[in-house]
Amino acid sequence: MIRFDSVTKKYTEKIIALQDICFELDQGEFCYITGPSGAGKSTILKLLIKEETPTSGSIFYEDIEVPKIPHKMLPSYRQKLGVVFQDMKLLETRTLRENIAFALEILNTQPLKIKDTTDYLLELVDLQDRCGLLPTQLSGGEQQRGAIARALASNPTLFIADEPTGNLDMDNSRKILDILKKINQSGTTVIVITHDMALVDASNGSARKIHLKEGKLAADNKSKSTKRRPPKPTVKKTQPKMDSQFSTLSKELLQKFKDSAIYSNEILLNLTQKDLKTLKLSKKEHKELEKYIKNYLSKKQNETKSK
Repeated sequence: MIRFDSVTKKYTEKIIALQDICFELDQGEFCYITGPSGAGKSTILKLLIKEETPTSGSIFYEDIEVPKIPHKMLPSYRQKLGVVFQDMKLLETRTLRENIAFALEILNTQPLKIKDTTDYLLELVDLQDRCGLLPTQLSGGEQQRGAIARALASNPTLFIADEPTGNLDMDNSRKILDILKKINQSGTTVIVITHDMALVDASNGSARKIHLKEGKLAADNKSKSTKRRPPKPTVKKTQPKMDSQFSTLSKELLQKFKDSAIYSNEILLNLTQKDLKTLKLSKKEHKELEKYIKNYLSKKQNETKSK
């Protein structure tokens, strides 16, 4: 699901946040990224959400090469991710319920679904009786649980928590960890960025643990077969392969797909109207794309009927 391929991030020649980082995460994994302050943990998050781009190497999320995502398509990409930052970023003028509902409103969710989803998330984090309070009226642990609920509103396939227990006591830390485990058990991939080794030690022993030190990968309890590979001879091997069915498309349209990291029919069919506008297709390319999608869906329907 996630691949860091020889990723280096330099802020200056002397400040190297990450150096030649290689690891892979499978869908459904629960992973701790640990290390002391300044080890490069938060840089991993910034690269995943494309707040920063690597100096060298690349990052893949499923079939998407993250550094190459066009700026206008970032919102659509980030909707796939649920992120809780260290400062939580809850809106101070809105109640907890309104904070969660707002995350759904910006996705144009129907009012009834907003209510049902908000009720479910409040129950998940055990804050039903606190839903009418403002963030300043909540304890630190309650704010953190509320931030988790809001990050889950878009039903992300990847959930990332940056120092989720940084200022919490052990009891509240355990509550947060229990919620994160529930999220993972539902099938969501979870990454917890933390320097709290007590939290990691209290975790299920089967959890993935990646440890960073001075910007380098110091330890990874994943099997040797998925640890760092020898350098690859060409960059091409790190690129996802284009779906073979795209070979029927014109060179111009195919190039636009490559520039926007559209490598498969699955990605293509999940594009929104806003995403399509960013491709800046000509009338001819629009017609070509419509014809391609129509033929592809017709073929899939016939295959389903034949089965």
